[in-house]
Amino acid sequence: MTHAALRIIHDEHAALAAMLRSILLLLAQSRQHRKLPDFQALRAMLFYVDEFPERLHHTKESQLLFPVIRKRSALAGDVLDRLDQEHGKGEHAIRELEHALLAFEMLGEARREAFEQAAKRYVDFYLAHMSIEENQILPLAEQVLSEQDWAELDAAFAANRDPLTGHEPDALYRDLFQRIVNVVPAPIGLGPAG
Repeated sequence: MTHAALRIIHDEHAALAAMLRSILLLLAQSRQHRKLPDFQALRAMLFYVDEFPERLHHTKESQLLFPVIRKRSALAGDVLDRLDQEHGKGEHAIRELEHALLAFEMLGEARREAFEQAAKRYVDFYLAHMSIEENQILPLAEQVLSEQDWAELDAAFAANRDPLTGHEPDALYRDLFQRIVNVVPAPIGLGPAG
Protein backbone atom coordinates (compact mmCIF):
# COMPACT_ATOMS: atom_id res chain seq x y z
CA MET A 1 0.00 0.00 0.00
CA THR A 2 1.91 3.00 -1.28
CA HIS A 3 -0.80 5.56 -1.91
CA ALA A 4 -1.65 8.15 0.74
CA ALA A 5 -5.40 7.78 0.10
CA LEU A 6 -5.23 4.07 0.93
CA ARG A 7 -3.27 4.71 4.13
CA ILE A 8 -5.78 7.39 5.14
CA ILE A 9 -8.75 5.09 4.49
CA HIS A 10 -7.13 2.26 6.48
CA ASP A 11 -6.22 4.64 9.33
CA GLU A 12 -9.72 6.11 9.44
CA HIS A 13 -11.27 2.64 9.37
CA ALA A 14 -9.03 1.54 12.23
CA ALA A 15 -9.94 4.61 14.31
CA LEU A 16 -13.64 4.11 13.64
CA ALA A 17 -13.48 0.39 14.44
CA ALA A 18 -11.74 1.16 17.73
CA MET A 19 -14.39 3.77 18.56
CA LEU A 20 -17.27 1.41 17.73
CA ARG A 21 -15.78 -1.44 19.75
CA SER A 22 -15.18 0.96 22.62
CA ILE A 23 -18.87 1.86 22.69
CA LEU A 24 -19.70 -1.80 23.18
CA LEU A 25 -16.94 -2.16 25.77
CA LEU A 26 -18.25 0.79 27.78
CA LEU A 27 -21.74 -0.72 27.70
CA ALA A 28 -20.45 -4.12 28.81
CA GLN A 29 -18.47 -2.55 31.64
CA SER A 30 -21.46 -0.58 32.87
CA ARG A 31 -23.66 -3.67 32.79
CA GLN A 32 -20.99 -5.71 34.59
CA HIS A 33 -20.74 -3.07 37.34
CA ARG A 34 -24.55 -2.76 37.48
CA LYS A 35 -24.52 0.96 36.86
CA LEU A 36 -25.58 3.30 34.12
CA PRO A 37 -22.95 4.07 31.48
CA ASP A 38 -21.27 7.43 31.05
CA PHE A 39 -23.94 8.99 28.82
CA GLN A 40 -21.83 12.05 28.10
CA ALA A 41 -19.03 9.86 26.78
CA LEU A 42 -21.43 7.79 24.67
CA ARG A 43 -23.01 10.94 23.22
CA ALA A 44 -19.57 12.31 22.35
CA MET A 45 -18.59 9.04 20.69
CA LEU A 46 -21.76 8.86 18.62
CA PHE A 47 -21.36 12.51 17.69
CA TYR A 48 -17.86 11.70 16.45
CA VAL A 49 -19.22 8.83 14.31
CA ASP A 50 -21.82 11.17 12.84
CA GLU A 51 -19.52 14.14 12.35
CA PHE A 52 -16.45 12.51 10.78
CA PRO A 53 -17.07 9.05 9.31
CA GLU A 54 -20.63 9.74 8.19
CA ARG A 55 -20.15 13.25 6.83
CA LEU A 56 -16.51 13.31 5.68
CA HIS A 57 -15.13 9.80 5.28
CA HIS A 58 -18.14 8.37 3.43
CA THR A 59 -18.37 11.47 1.27
CA LYS A 60 -14.76 11.04 0.17
CA GLU A 61 -15.39 7.40 -0.69
CA SER A 62 -18.73 7.86 -2.48
CA GLN A 63 -17.95 11.10 -4.31
CA LEU A 64 -14.25 10.62 -5.08
CA LEU A 65 -12.99 7.04 -4.87
CA PHE A 66 -15.99 5.00 -6.03
CA PRO A 67 -16.68 7.02 -9.22
CA VAL A 68 -13.04 6.65 -10.34
CA ILE A 69 -13.18 2.89 -9.73
CA ARG A 70 -16.44 2.69 -11.70
CA LYS A 71 -14.81 4.57 -14.57
CA ARG A 72 -11.82 2.19 -14.66
CA SER A 73 -13.59 -1.14 -14.06
CA ALA A 74 -17.02 -2.73 -14.27
CA LEU A 75 -16.03 -5.57 -11.93
CA ALA A 76 -17.42 -4.19 -8.68
CA GLY A 77 -20.45 -2.18 -9.81
CA ASP A 78 -22.94 -4.11 -7.67
CA VAL A 79 -20.71 -3.95 -4.60
CA LEU A 80 -20.12 -0.21 -5.07
CA ASP A 81 -23.88 0.31 -5.48
CA ARG A 82 -24.46 -1.50 -2.19
CA LEU A 83 -21.75 0.48 -0.38
CA ASP A 84 -23.14 3.76 -1.74
CA GLN A 85 -26.62 2.78 -0.54
CA GLU A 86 -25.21 1.98 2.90
CA HIS A 87 -23.44 5.35 2.95
CA GLY A 88 -26.76 6.99 2.06
CA LYS A 89 -28.52 5.29 4.95
CA GLY A 90 -25.76 6.09 7.43
CA GLU A 91 -27.11 9.43 8.62
CA HIS A 92 -30.51 7.90 9.39
CA ALA A 93 -28.91 4.92 11.14
CA ILE A 94 -26.77 7.08 13.44
CA ARG A 95 -29.78 9.28 14.27
CA GLU A 96 -31.75 6.19 15.28
CA LEU A 97 -28.90 5.06 17.50
CA GLU A 98 -28.58 8.52 19.06
CA HIS A 99 -32.33 8.49 19.72
CA ALA A 100 -32.07 5.06 21.35
CA LEU A 101 -29.27 6.41 23.56
CA LEU A 102 -31.40 9.41 24.53
CA ALA A 103 -34.27 7.08 25.42
CA PHE A 104 -31.92 5.01 27.58
CA GLU A 105 -30.60 8.13 29.29
CA MET A 106 -34.06 9.62 29.90
CA LEU A 107 -35.98 6.44 30.76
CA GLY A 108 -33.25 4.41 32.42
CA GLU A 109 -32.89 0.66 32.69
CA ALA A 110 -36.15 0.00 30.84
CA ARG A 111 -34.39 1.13 27.66
CA ARG A 112 -30.93 -0.35 28.28
CA GLU A 113 -31.51 -3.58 26.36
CA ALA A 114 -32.96 -1.78 23.33
CA PHE A 115 -29.98 0.57 23.13
CA GLU A 116 -27.43 -2.20 23.64
CA GLN A 117 -29.03 -4.28 20.89
CA ALA A 118 -29.21 -1.27 18.54
CA ALA A 119 -25.56 -0.44 19.26
CA LYS A 120 -24.50 -4.05 18.60
CA ARG A 121 -26.40 -4.14 15.28
CA TYR A 122 -24.88 -0.82 14.23
CA VAL A 123 -21.34 -1.87 15.14
CA ASP A 124 -21.68 -5.25 13.40
CA PHE A 125 -23.09 -3.57 10.28
CA TYR A 126 -20.36 -0.94 10.19
CA LEU A 127 -17.51 -3.40 10.72
CA ALA A 128 -18.88 -5.60 7.92
CA HIS A 129 -19.21 -2.55 5.65
CA MET A 130 -15.59 -1.54 6.22
CA SER A 131 -14.45 -5.13 5.68
CA ILE A 132 -16.04 -5.18 2.22
CA GLU A 133 -14.33 -1.90 1.35
CA GLU A 134 -10.95 -3.14 2.54
CA ASN A 135 -11.13 -6.67 1.17
CA GLN A 136 -12.87 -6.07 -2.17
CA ILE A 137 -12.84 -2.42 -3.20
CA LEU A 138 -9.41 -1.19 -2.14
CA PRO A 139 -7.54 -4.11 -3.74
CA LEU A 140 -9.48 -3.49 -6.96
CA ALA A 141 -8.61 0.20 -6.78
CA GLU A 142 -4.92 -0.69 -6.48
CA GLN A 143 -5.21 -2.77 -9.64
CA VAL A 144 -7.18 -0.43 -11.89
CA LEU A 145 -6.45 3.19 -10.93
CA SER A 146 -3.78 5.20 -12.70
CA GLU A 147 -1.03 7.21 -11.05
CA GLN A 148 -2.94 10.37 -12.00
CA ASP A 149 -6.07 8.96 -10.30
CA TRP A 150 -4.02 8.26 -7.18
CA ALA A 151 -2.42 11.70 -7.17
CA GLU A 152 -5.86 13.33 -7.21
CA LEU A 153 -7.26 10.97 -4.59
CA ASP A 154 -4.21 11.37 -2.34
CA ALA A 155 -4.64 15.15 -2.35
CA ALA A 156 -8.38 15.00 -1.75
CA PHE A 157 -8.16 12.47 1.09
CA ALA A 158 -5.35 14.40 2.76
CA ALA A 159 -7.45 17.58 2.82
CA ASN A 160 -9.52 16.52 5.82
CA ARG A 161 -8.05 13.92 8.15
CA ASP A 162 -9.71 12.26 11.11
CA PRO A 163 -8.20 13.61 14.36
CA LEU A 164 -8.40 10.14 15.92
CA THR A 165 -5.79 8.97 13.42
CA GLY A 166 -3.24 11.27 15.04
CA HIS A 167 -3.92 14.50 13.19
CA GLU A 168 -4.50 17.75 15.03
CA PRO A 169 -8.22 18.61 15.10
CA ASP A 170 -9.23 22.12 14.22
CA ALA A 171 -10.12 24.33 17.18
CA LEU A 172 -13.84 23.62 16.84
CA TYR A 173 -13.34 19.90 17.61
CA ARG A 174 -10.29 19.94 19.90
CA ASP A 175 -12.24 19.64 23.18
CA LEU A 176 -14.52 16.94 21.80
CA PHE A 177 -11.64 14.76 20.71
CA GLN A 178 -9.75 15.26 23.94
CA ARG A 179 -12.84 14.20 25.88
CA ILE A 180 -13.27 11.10 23.73
CA VAL A 181 -9.61 10.09 23.95
CA ASN A 182 -9.75 10.46 27.73
CA VAL A 183 -12.78 8.17 28.14
CA VAL A 184 -12.15 5.48 25.55
CA PRO A 185 -10.86 2.40 27.36
CA ALA A 186 -7.12 1.98 26.91
CA PRO A 187 -7.28 -1.73 25.89
CA ILE A 188 -8.92 -0.64 22.64
CA GLY A 189 -5.97 1.57 21.87
CA LEU A 190 -7.27 5.13 21.85
CA GLY A 191 -7.33 5.94 25.54
CA PRO A 192 -4.60 7.77 27.47
CA ALA A 193 -2.44 4.65 27.63
CA GLY A 194 -3.07 3.78 23.93
